[in-house]
Parts: sequence; C-alpha cells; structure tokens
Amino acid sequence: MTARILVVDDIPANVKLLEARLLAEYFDVLTAENGYDALSICERTQVDLILLDVMMPGIDGFEVCERLKANPRTAHIPVVMVTALDQPSDRVRGLKAGADDFLTKPVNDLQLMSRVKSLVRLKTLTDELRMRSATARAISMEEGLDTHLGDEPGDVLLVDGRASSQERIARSLKPIADVTCMSDPQAALFQAAESNYELVIVNANFEDYDPLRLCSQLRSLERTRFLPILLIAEQGHDDLIVRALDLGVTDYLMRPIDPNELIARSLTQIRRKRCNDRLRASVRQTIELAVTDGLTGLHNRRYLDNHMKLLIDRASARGRPLSVCITDIDRFKLVNDTYGHDAGDAVLREFANRVRSAVRGADLACRYGGEEFVLVMPDTSADMAAGVAERLRMIVEQEPFRVPGTDVFLSVTASLGTASMLPAGDNPDALLKRADTALYEAKRSGRNRVVAAAA
Repeated sequence: MTARILVVDDIPANVKLLEARLLAEYFDVLTAENGYDALSICERTQVDLILLDVMMPGIDGFEVCERLKANPRTAHIPVVMVTALDQPSDRVRGLKAGADDFLTKPVNDLQLMSRVKSLVRLKTLTDELRMRSATARAISMEEGLDTHLGDEPGDVLLVDGRASSQERIARSLKPIADVTCMSDPQAALFQAAESNYELVIVNANFEDYDPLRLCSQLRSLERTRFLPILLIAEQGHDDLIVRALDLGVTDYLMRPIDPNELIARSLTQIRRKRCNDRLRASVRQTIELAVTDGLTGLHNRRYLDNHMKLLIDRASARGRPLSVCITDIDRFKLVNDTYGHDAGDAVLREFANRVRSAVRGADLACRYGGEEFVLVMPDTSADMAAGVAERLRMIVEQEPFRVPGTDVFLSVTASLGTASMLPAGDNPDALLKRADTALYEAKRSGRNRVVAAAA
C-alpha cells in the first residue's frame, strides 16, 4: 500500500522520527513545520493522510484541523493528531474539530502504522466514491444529490457481554443515537445483516468469545461490509487493536470510557456512514443514467450495444433461437408539430409502457433513438417474434393515447420489423440491419403492420 502522508510538527526531531518510520513502510512523505504551511500544501498537492501536531506556533493543530474540514477540497483527508496532550478533554476537542484519531506521544510504532494503513484504505474507498459522484455532477445530476446528512439520531447496534456496561453506554449515547443492545454475538451478526444500522459498537468484554471474530464476520458479509465498527478494549491491549484495524475495524476506544469521547467518535462514524451512503447512491444513479433512457425508463442504445452481443453469443453457444423487433411510431413528427413536444414526450412514455406490457421479463426492451424502439427476445423463434410484434401493434392501436392536461386523445399506430438469428451464427449489426429493412418495408407498404425479414 502506498500513499502520500503529510507530517506537521514544529520540532524537527519529531518530524524526522515520523518520516523515517513512514519511509520504512514505503509511504511518500511530505513535511511542514507549522499550520500555515500544512494548509498551503494541502491546497496545492494531493495528500492522503495528515499526522498533525497540536501545540505549534501561529495556529495550533485544532484550528488547522477545523480549517481543513471546513474546506470542501480538503475535508475528506483523514487527520491523526499526534501530541503530548493526554487528557480526555483534549481528545474530545480534537475529535470535534474533525480529527479521525488522537494518538499520544510517545506513539507505539505498530499501533501508529496500523492506524495509518487503516485510514489510507478508508480514504481510497472514499476517493473512489467521490470520483464517481463527481462524474454524476458532471452529467447534470446535482439536484439528485442531497449533501445534507441530517441531525436525526443514528441507529447503533451495541454488542456487549455485560448488562451493566450495556446500560452505561446506551445512556451515554442517548442524545445522539437509538441504541439496540445485544449480548449474543452471533445473534447480533444476523441482526446487523437484516437491519439498517449506521454503527456497530463491539465491547471486547466477553469471557468465552473472541470479539474479533464478530468484526471479521461483519466485514465478510455483503450487507455489513461497509458498516462502521467501533471496538472498545482494555488499556494495554495494543495487539488486539492492531489486529482489529487490520481486519477493517473503523475506530476504537479504550476503557475506562469517557462519555464525551464515545459520543464524538460515534458521531464521526455515523456521519461518515451517511456521507458514503449518499456517495454510493450517486454512483448507482450514475450507472442507471448511463444505461437508461431518461424519458421512458427503458434501457438506452448504449446498453443495447453492449448487451446484445452477449445475448447473441449465449444463444449461439446453447443452440437456442433469438429474435429482434424494431418498432417505429407512425407519423410521430405530426404529433410534435400539432400538439407540441410535451405531448410527443407523453406519447413516447406511454408507448414505452405498452412495450413493457407486451414483452416477457427475459426480453430486452430499449429506446433506440427518437421514436424507434428495439426488443431483443432470447429463446424466441421467427414465428413467435412475429406474434409478439403483432400483439404489440394491437396494444398500441386499440387504445388512444391521452395528452396530459387536456381532453385530447390521439390515435397512434406503429410499424414493426422482425428478424431472427441465422442458424450459422450472427452479429448484432447484421441482425438489426435485417430487422430495420423489414421495418422499412412495413412503412413502405402502408404502416401499422408487422413485416418479418426473410430467413
């Protein structure tokens, strides 16, 4: 794993020590001796993680962190505060400023490197989501991306072997979360997989159960793979923390628990979960937009071009028939010219609905462009395809199309051409060309009819 780490400290010896540790793990290291330099570097250079001292001249680490998190260009960079301050109030202040962790000097090498690697992995994932979200915005999807994360209580699952600590933790989190408490780790695993929690807190206080097993299982299940996990451990159990971070545990907290630190760390994880959920939703929207026609909701030509060859190859390998149908709305330009493009769009949407009603779930229905639509029908012979096309022609003709907001009903018809895959094999362009030629013949011979291509 490689990443660019920025070390910020006004004491050269501390900088050299951290730089040597990071270079030994093959990280690319940048350094800054004060907060202003750090902010400047982050503005002009890609940084994957910041190790930030707190006590510095000029502006301290708390203010640097607040400025980084307030800037959209740098808000996503993980920040680990590395300082001699060791009071719970200092940790809470750092976490509220936006820090992802707060490590006290002298720092345990193994724990530091495990934390750095864990946060770099997390940033890599977030960067991928942010890049895809930027693609969504570039194709005019801003209105669909709500960046407000909400202040409603989070849904937290607490897995704790002791009723007394369950009660204390749930009480501490009451201002920010609705907490479900469970003592059975395996039952908790199923509960997490079947529900929509935003954070799982695992208290490592079980007498006869390894809490890391539950953490590992949560990471292995598809439904819980990206669910934040906060591990609570005893002081001095550094090996447990290192293994937990390697497994993908998101954060940890040492006993005795400071309620304010528990709240700060939990809030950070809940907000990050909500942010990443929004980014993933934008990715799904981008994918749908890339393969879906925005007006009709059918697949678009890009999807047809990419998917049709797969269907033909599959049919050839299995020795099964495959047919296509191209349909075109008759005299559609007249609808636009007479009633306007809004009426034309309404006709296209309703036509797409009727196409859906005429085909099977296994068939591929696409808007080919303008008023043309394509059906790809696996396991369908030439005669069956002609029957499907005739059924669609009748569905279109028999019931008039209503112009929304008016009492106008339009009589709409469609012409259709069908073609079937040749026994010796075929390719998408040739198959569509034969169907298109048949469609042209249907138009030429009077419209509102089905013509099948010659075998």
